Amino acid sequence: MKKVGIILGSDSDLPVVSKAFAVLEELGVEYEAHVYSAHRTPLEARDFAENAAQRGFGVIIAAAGMAAHLAGALAASTILPVIGIPVKGAALDGLDALLSTVQMPSGIPVATVAIDGAKNAAYLAAQILAVSEPTLAAKLQSARAEAKQQVLEKDAKLAATRTFEG
Repeated sequence: MKKVGIILGSDSDLPVVSKAFAVLEELGVEYEAHVYSAHRTPLEARDFAENAAQRGFGVIIAAAGMAAHLAGALAASTILPVIGIPVKGAALDGLDALLSTVQMPSGIPVATVAIDGAKNAAYLAAQILAVSEPTLAAKLQSARAEAKQQVLEKDAKLAATRTFEG
């Protein structure tokens, strides 16, 4: 199975991105994580993206806050799917990162999840890989069924404790 590359723009993004690690580990998806900055280590970031496919990666997740150019910089150097996680910052509550991540020029797409949406980035990466991995697809189907069951149990619990009048 292909791996997921996870690039953090800063080690301060680790508390957010660790949620993606947990999802990928639960699904049994191998990943490799690095700290590369679009601005401070542009050559290393570009090298990772340019060589990712040959190194066995099938998708890249990029997490960055503030100007958040990392996902776009990586996407410019690979044709692998890139998923951006805009990380919440102090100044604009992550809106700056969201807009920087989602507003890519034509031909350089970046799939973008919610601000601090690391779990969904991991699930999306797994779904991309599952297109050619039936075992992973089955794990994702199972996770969805489990989530559905949890919601139905919460609904039943609520219904048992409340009386609704029309």
